[in-house]
Amino acid sequence: MTDQLQSLNRRFALAGHLQFKAGPGGLAVADINNEHAAATVVLPGAHVLSFQPRGQRPVLWASAHSRFESGQPIRGGIPLVWPWFGAHPTDPAKPAHGFARTSLWAVSETAVTSSGATRLRLSLTDSDETRSLWPHPFQLEFTVTVGVDLQVELAMRNVGQSAFTCGAALHSYFAVSDAGRISILGLEGGDYLDKVDGGRRKTQAGPVTIAAETDRIYLDTTAACVIDDPGWGRRIRVAKLGSRSTVVWNPWVDKSRRMADFGDEEYPGMVCVETANAADDVVTVAPAGEHRLQAVIGVVG
Repeated sequence: MTDQLQSLNRRFALAGHLQFKAGPGGLAVADINNEHAAATVVLPGAHVLSFQPRGQRPVLWASAHSRFESGQPIRGGIPLVWPWFGAHPTDPAKPAHGFARTSLWAVSETAVTSSGATRLRLSLTDSDETRSLWPHPFQLEFTVTVGVDLQVELAMRNVGQSAFTCGAALHSYFAVSDAGRISILGLEGGDYLDKVDGGRRKTQAGPVTIAAETDRIYLDTTAACVIDDPGWGRRIRVAKLGSRSTVVWNPWVDKSRRMADFGDEEYPGMVCVETANAADDVVTVAPAGEHRLQAVIGVVG
């Protein structure tokens, strides 16, 4: 690990912006600190673990019970869901939410932008291991830009000879004062699939509020969402590109108790508002083509 970190720092460290170090569980992380914000990106899984603008509370949430082990998903931050969302459509033995969030990614670029933001680019290509789960050649590129806002973008490229279809999500966990008191704006009047109620299709009346287990895929929406948190007197805005579905999730009481990597009493402190390609929003990528999924996250009040 020491040799790996030294090599990464020689090639990619940015004075006053970014350095590589051992993070939770000894996993290699990019530690980003600039004039605008601080963030941590876990290199295995290309996982944004934290984002905190200067003078603000943390924007992202992570469980105190999360496993920080190579090859294991992390509960919190922004896990990368790809190339399928949720359970595999035909083989439940394959890992939920695909393999991107547990794969070993490579650092390909670091830079400082003209606005003083810090950019980190990671890459993943197909291998014998990925092809045993999903038989397609691909190149993924994940770009994290830490400035006043946090911008994350997953580029999915088809380097094979035939088209492939994939699902994806930037599975963002947000820190809130009390999930039962927040509201989520931007999805009013939209249809959604209620996964807690057998996948029934329903229509959203007014802002989204949470008072029980919530697991919904909002359909045909490109709208930005705003998490209005009166307890902390702030609003978090989540804008997106390349997505026509948004997922809202909170496990509430009973499901929290069934998850080993989620504390029984942690559910009031978080809500997921996910930029997704899920349900009927899966994408087909032609040979030599690409699809980009992007979220821009910021505190707006």
